[in-house]
Amino acid sequence: MSGTIHADGLPAPRRYWSIAAIVLAIAMSVLDSTIANIALPSIAHEFQVSAAASVWVINAYQVAILAALLPLAALGEIVGFRRISQSGLVIFTLASLACAFAPSLPLLSLARVIQGIGAAGIMSVNAALVRFTYPQRMLGRALGINALVVSSSAALGPTLAAGILSVAHWRWLFAINGPIGLTAILIAMYALPETERGAHRLNRLGVLLHIGAFALTMGGLQALAHAEAVPLAVAQLASGALLAWALARHELDRPAPLIPFDLLRVRMFALSLAASVCSFTAQAAALVALPFEIQRLGHTAVETGLLLTPWPVAAALAAPLAGRLADRYPVGILASLGLLMLSGGLALLAFAPQGGASTTLIWRMAICGLGFGFFQSPNNRAILSAAPRTRSGAAGGMLGTARLLGQTVGAAAVAILLQIDPGRGSNFALCAAAGIAFVAALVSTVRLQRSG
Repeated sequence: MSGTIHADGLPAPRRYWSIAAIVLAIAMSVLDSTIANIALPSIAHEFQVSAAASVWVINAYQVAILAALLPLAALGEIVGFRRISQSGLVIFTLASLACAFAPSLPLLSLARVIQGIGAAGIMSVNAALVRFTYPQRMLGRALGINALVVSSSAALGPTLAAGILSVAHWRWLFAINGPIGLTAILIAMYALPETERGAHRLNRLGVLLHIGAFALTMGGLQALAHAEAVPLAVAQLASGALLAWALARHELDRPAPLIPFDLLRVRMFALSLAASVCSFTAQAAALVALPFEIQRLGHTAVETGLLLTPWPVAAALAAPLAGRLADRYPVGILASLGLLMLSGGLALLAFAPQGGASTTLIWRMAICGLGFGFFQSPNNRAILSAAPRTRSGAAGGMLGTARLLGQTVGAAAVAILLQIDPGRGSNFALCAAAGIAFVAALVSTVRLQRSG
């Protein structure tokens, strides 16, 4: 395809092919964050390992993404977002096939690390490619589509996995990425936009410090959450904090830092990012705690899966509408209303009656989904729009990092609460999630002073 750089989005129909490649890639990478969860018992049985050891199939993927996300976003600004996305797609697809044929747990975990690096390549430039695909006046609408795909993929992972496992071996959870990935690669070669490239060089020392800081911190946090080798987990967290301090000192005054301190000085960007981290922490904590809470209230495991469904359905309905509204109305109003709905829905779930009818949970779930869907698209638009086009990679990388960081912290917090109080830890987690969402709403309203 021609290397022409379009000033304000791609012309139709190439625009539609480009967004198809973008959403196919992000759907695969997000699905693989959750799709393997339900297969962990089967994986542990086949490889004759403990359940705790099998969890590394999940952890390896998540830690690799978080460690590689910002470095690849920075590299995308130098070599082009299109190249990073295509390379990530190829790595992800090949690593998925390696996962499908892995003969042991260590090799499966290694393949998941490589798959996570490929997913980081996709996620790091996903939002930036959306920005260069659609004209500025339609950016909210495009991010609404993107948010719909991300939230639906995350929610549908376990359901899709259950469907595949009902008719096939667990290895097909990874093998299915082969034909889908190849399709996305072919479309991406034709349709993805060319973008401006920065003149600066990649800061290699910063990359090493970042990878070390994130890998140690996230690995330690997950080990601590599951009470595995607590002294070692604390040592990992301390080492990660030390490397993070060294990274901040190294990057702070650079014109295009790996962690975008230049963008964090922009008030709208910083507030939107803080709201994003809080919202994803609240959502992740709720979605991890709710299966325990619903069964504590007297519902069966089968009912639990059905009762969770209104959340992703409502979010899927709200995200595109909120994206369209974000092109016309201030983000501070839209996002704050969404967060208040999320906080209120979580509080209602926390105080749901013991042994109540299923309908009492269904409408509460729907309120949470509507609130989160109404928040996400406008907030993502605010994060991208607050950054110059030349820093779209850094902005998109921080958007993905905020989501994954919030999800990791939220899930770890619930695990710790369940260890402290197995009986009511899930209820405490819902109360905490409601409080975090309310704090995010307060942060979001501060933007009204500038959104006029």
